[in-house]
Amino acid sequence: MSSLFSKLGLKKSEAAEVPVDGKDDRYETSSIESAEKQTGVQKVEAIALTWSKTSLWVAYAGILLMATSTSLESQTTYLYSSYALSGFGFHSLLSTVSIVTGVMYAVVKPPMGKIADVFGRFEAFVLAILFFVIGYIMLASSNSVETYAGAQVFYAAGATGLIILQQVFVADTTDLLNRALFSSIPDLPFLWTVWAGPEVGAAVLKGSTWRWGYGMWAIILPACSLPLLGALFMNTLKAKKKGLLPPSKVKEYGIVKFLGKTFWDLDVIGLLLFTAALCLLLIPLTLGAGAVGKWKNPSLIAMMVVGGVCLIIFPFFEMNKKLAPSPLLSLRLLKNRTVLAGTLIAVFYFMAFYQSVFPYFYSYLVVANDQSVVSAGRIVLTFSFTSTVSSIIISFFIKWSGHYKYFVCTGGLIYILGFGLMLRYRVEGSTRTQIVINQVLVGLGGGFLNVPAQLGVQSVVPHQDVAAATALFLTAISVGQAIGSAISGAIWTNNLLPKLNQYLPEDVKANATLIYSDFTHASSYPIGSDARNAINRSYQETMRLLLIGALVSAVPIVFLTFFMENVDLKAREQQNTKGRIFGSSSSDADERIAQEESHVVEKRQSDAGLKA
Repeated sequence: MSSLFSKLGLKKSEAAEVPVDGKDDRYETSSIESAEKQTGVQKVEAIALTWSKTSLWVAYAGILLMATSTSLESQTTYLYSSYALSGFGFHSLLSTVSIVTGVMYAVVKPPMGKIADVFGRFEAFVLAILFFVIGYIMLASSNSVETYAGAQVFYAAGATGLIILQQVFVADTTDLLNRALFSSIPDLPFLWTVWAGPEVGAAVLKGSTWRWGYGMWAIILPACSLPLLGALFMNTLKAKKKGLLPPSKVKEYGIVKFLGKTFWDLDVIGLLLFTAALCLLLIPLTLGAGAVGKWKNPSLIAMMVVGGVCLIIFPFFEMNKKLAPSPLLSLRLLKNRTVLAGTLIAVFYFMAFYQSVFPYFYSYLVVANDQSVVSAGRIVLTFSFTSTVSSIIISFFIKWSGHYKYFVCTGGLIYILGFGLMLRYRVEGSTRTQIVINQVLVGLGGGFLNVPAQLGVQSVVPHQDVAAATALFLTAISVGQAIGSAISGAIWTNNLLPKLNQYLPEDVKANATLIYSDFTHASSYPIGSDARNAINRSYQETMRLLLIGALVSAVPIVFLTFFMENVDLKAREQQNTKGRIFGSSSSDADERIAQEESHVVEKRQSDAGLKA
C-alpha cells in the first residue's frame, strides 16, 4: 500500500477561496445548483477536520481489509448459486435471481447514499453491514428458491451499500486529481482473490456444502469492518468534543416531526415507485419467456402494465419539489451532459457484461467446454483481475495527465473489440487460452471505462452532490445489470429448452427439462456421446445469441464517451472538500484546518444563538 501511494501527501481544501454559501465558480459548467448541506454531509466535514494522518491511513487500511473480505466473498459465492438453484431444481432461474439482485443493487444505492447524507457515514456503514449479515444467514438456511431469492434482497442491500459508501468515503477524503487512484483501493483485493476464490469455493464444496460457503461470511465481514468503523467512531467523538458536529435533529424537531422529515428526506415513495418499476418490468421477461401460453397469463401482463405505469410516474414524481423535496435520484444532475453520458455508459457497460460473462458463462464453460469447477471459475474471474489491474494503471496516468476522457474513449473501443472476438472464439472446441484472451481484452476495456467514467461524473458537481452523483452512477450500473440479466434470461429461457427438445436423441428427450434445469446433470453425460453433443450444441447456439446481444448493447458506449467533458482535474482538484484529505501537498494543512475549525465552531455558536 505505502509503495503505491508513497508520492502522495495530505492536504486540506482551500476553504478560504470558497464562499460561505458553498457555491464555486469552478462548477458553473455543470449547470447544477448545490442544495443546502444535509446533516450527514455536515458531520463528515466536521469529522474531516479531526483526521490525523495516522487515523486516515487506519481508515483506508480498514477499507482495504473490508474490500478483501467482500472481494473474496464475491469470488466464491457466485459459484454456489448454480449448485443451490440446481439443488432446488431451478437452475434456469439464475437470471431471475440476478435480476432481483440487480434491482436491489439499483434501488438501494440512492437511499444508502441519502442515509449517509442524512444521518452520517458511520451510521450508514453499520446499517449496510447489518443487512449483509442478515442476507447471508438467510442464504445459508434457505430451503426453497423463494427464501433464497428473498435472502438476495438483504444481501444485495448490504453489499451494494458497502460499495457506494466506500466510494463516498473516498470522495470525502481525496481531491479529484487522486480520486481515481484511491477509488481503485476497494478493487485491489481482486488481484489476489481472483485466484484464491475458485480454490476456496471448490474446497468448501468438497469439504462441506454451499450453505457454509454462504454462512461463514456473516462472521468474517463484521470482523474485517472493525478498523474502519473504529476510525470513524473515534473521530466522530473528537468532532463532538470540539463542538464541530451539527445539532441533533431529533432534539431540534422532536421525534414525530423528525420521523416525518426523515420519511421525505429518504424519499420513501420514490423508492417504492423505482423498485416496483424495475421489478415488475424486468422479472416477467424471464418468467414469461420460453413457456407456451405464459404471455397469456394475466398476472404477468398486469405486472408489466403496473411496472410501466410506475416507470412513467417516477421521473415526474422525482422532479416535483413538493412531492419529492429530497428526491431519491437527483435527476437534475442529468442536465449536465457529462453526468448524463457517464450514467448511460454505466448502463450499457453492464448490460453487455451481464449478457456475456454473467450469469450463464460459468455454466457454459462447465458443460460446453468441459472445464472443471476451479478452471471455469478462474476463466470467469479473469475479467475482474484484468479490469482491476488496468484501472489502477489508468489511475496513475489520470493523476499524471490531469484528464480522464482519453481513457474512457479508448476503453469503449477496446470493449467493443473484445465482444467482437468473443463471437469468433467463444465456440465449442476453442482452447482455454483463446477464451481467456477474450476475457482479458474485455476486462482491459472495462478497466479503462469504469473508474474514469465515475470520476468524470463526480468531477462536474460540488461536494454536496458528490454522494448523489456517485449514487446515480452506481445505480446506473445496477440498472444495466438488471436489464442485461433480464435480456440474458429471456434469451436463455426462450432458446435452450426448445433446442434441447430439437437436438437430443429420442431416448433422452424425456430428460430435456431436467437437463435444462440442472447444469450439473447436463455435464454428467459422457463427452462425445450423442446426448452430450446435443447438449453442447444447444448451449453453444444459445451462447452465441447472448454474445450478439452483448455486442449490440456495447456499441452505444463508443459514441457516448465523446459527450463527456474533458475536465482539467488539476484545476478542479479541491471540489470544496473540507478537512484533511489525500492530495499532493500537506505543508499548510494544519494551519488551514485550524482556520476551518474556527469557522465551523463560530457558525455553530451563531446558529445556536439565533435559535435561542
